[in-house]
Amino acid sequence: MALRLKEKIEQKFDEEIRFFKGWIDKPKRVGAILPTSAITARRMASVINPQSGLPVLELGPGTGIITKAILERGITPEKLYAIEFSTDFYQHLVDHFPGVNFINGDAFDLDATLGEDLKDQQFDCVVSAIPLLSFPMYRRVQLMEKLLERLPHGRPVIQITYGPVSPVIAWPDRYHIEHFEFVVRNIPPAQLWIYRKP
Repeated sequence: MALRLKEKIEQKFDEEIRFFKGWIDKPKRVGAILPTSAITARRMASVINPQSGLPVLELGPGTGIITKAILERGITPEKLYAIEFSTDFYQHLVDHFPGVNFINGDAFDLDATLGEDLKDQQFDCVVSAIPLLSFPMYRRVQLMEKLLERLPHGRPVIQITYGPVSPVIAWPDRYHIEHFEFVVRNIPPAQLWIYRKP
């Protein structure tokens, strides 16, 4: 029991150090100073429909806290595709989550990053921890539209952010925005937003 607790604490400390180093190296690519909390990760993963038969797309998995929550939701590793920009985080993820389809690339260049094999792939939903506030608004809107093209009607893109409002501007004829949750048990407190096709 004590050994398991010690291992858990060491793993948590390792994740936080790795995340902080990523933030120091590229603060605009890592949106917060600490990784997402397990509570927030579970709330984000709760939008997934494991019975849909479709894979899930994760953006910005970082140290893998949200990845773990997605797998615990009932998604098998081969049904999860995750795009990570940081090569250091990508290598850590590959080592810790065997079978998950990790892609070291740029989510903003979605078609090229997913490649020819996934050209027409539809996903059940998108779970995103990309720090959108670090990018200009036109790129955020373009990304959202690209993501929604890959989802069946009514299925969500869920996005975490640390600002008080949606990180993507309202555009009702292109997508609908819904405030999903304000998670206090996250450092800093997090806002979760959902986007769907109109």
